[in-house]
Amino acid sequence: MTKPSFTRLFAMAGLSVALAGCSMGSMFGGGASSSANLQNATATPQAVAQAQTNALPAIATECPPIKVRVGGEAMYYYGGGRTGDPKALQYQGVIDEVTRNCVVSNGLITVNMGASGRVLLGPAGNQSSVNAPIRFAVERDGQAVFSEKYTIPVALTPPAQSAEFVKVVENVAIPYLGGESITIWVGFDTRG
Repeated sequence: MTKPSFTRLFAMAGLSVALAGCSMGSMFGGGASSSANLQNATATPQAVAQAQTNALPAIATECPPIKVRVGGEAMYYYGGGRTGDPKALQYQGVIDEVTRNCVVSNGLITVNMGASGRVLLGPAGNQSSVNAPIRFAVERDGQAVFSEKYTIPVALTPPAQSAEFVKVVENVAIPYLGGESITIWVGFDTRG
């Protein structure tokens, strides 16, 4: 490596450390005074053990997949019992996106999961509000460990013919030993 390249690399590394120090200081409440106190500090084995106990939980490296249940990706509401007749369609709902994130701590995976979608009026529709019934479920090794149905009110303000909805479910704790097959399911649940 040539001297200019080495100097440039060293300067970039120094800049990275300086920027990281700035953001970490403000994130954890530190500032110039706290960094001065830590400048010449040496951690004892007891301090290291205490820090490991109080450390932030690790983000799961393999967050369970989230999938839209087959048949639950859309809902349709027809008027006058004319199911399947496009002219009688009052409204339909679709799930556009699903997402999740996980944190692993103390034998649990804590999941935040969400879905977004739209409700669209059909040719026979004149609703100003529609309830979108969304079910979130978590399966571990083929067994349901969480299942909850949520009714999401969706306002349709004329002249709009469609409106979006978002639902987020937070802090669902799933026992986790390692090696289990876990799947998160989302879908419309129009059953009574």
